[in-house]
Amino acid sequence: MQKITEEPSPHRDLEKKSVAEITTLINQEDKTVPLAIEKALPQIQALIEAIVNKLKAGGRLFYVGAGSGGRLSVLDVIELPTTYGVPKGMVNAILAGGIERLADALEEMEDEEEEGWKALVQHHISPADIVVGISASGTTPFVLGALTRCQEKNILTGCIVSNPGTPIAQAADYPIEVITGPEFITGSTRMKCGTAQKIIFDMISTTVMIQLGRVEDNKMVNVKLINNKIIDRGVRMLMETAGLKDYAYSKELLFRYGSVKKALTYLRQKAL
Repeated sequence: MQKITEEPSPHRDLEKKSVAEITTLINQEDKTVPLAIEKALPQIQALIEAIVNKLKAGGRLFYVGAGSGGRLSVLDVIELPTTYGVPKGMVNAILAGGIERLADALEEMEDEEEEGWKALVQHHISPADIVVGISASGTTPFVLGALTRCQEKNILTGCIVSNPGTPIAQAADYPIEVITGPEFITGSTRMKCGTAQKIIFDMISTTVMIQLGRVEDNKMVNVKLINNKIIDRGVRMLMETAGLKDYAYSKELLFRYGSVKKALTYLRQKAL
């Protein structure tokens, strides 16, 4: 396989460049990321459809990753219960070194080939679930070991990698290969690879939540009412969608039923 992610940066003598020059060059490199993702859209769509089918049948999604990609998957998973009102445990992240050590960046743990699978076993992984490995290089032992064991156990797998023809892609039923090229800082895959991963996580989780009925029109009608900002957003969503004019009444309805979705259901049934 060709490790494009480790190839030398095309930009030289960076220490001699000004702030304006450096930021302009980084911006130019970042512009190439959406184009690389566009080429992988069929792969992304196939994985999303597989995830939707598993979740609709009562299964779970597990991301398995290390380094920047693994940490980005954690951030995506953390936000879903609040944003879309889904139960915790529907979408999960397995991080080398453990989520509880997220800020410690235990990069050395990515070489532990059996630990990813052991963590999945602790979550009672089964063929009802789907596991997606995250690895810019496509070779991370923590991820590769988990996907290989999943395939042995007939557990559906996917991956997000940034090199072509990698072992991890070969161990995935639904591989996503987004080739973003050499990094601005040679080998620093937290940059373009990380940007691509973040975009793809957003694409997967948002599309999956829409397909699961957690969005109505373009609104997060199942958002949890956890602070004043979100409560106000919920009230305004309810007013706009239901055609209500009274803010106080709309807020009272929202609190009574606990979500925009449930309040809308009440109003629609009342109108019948």
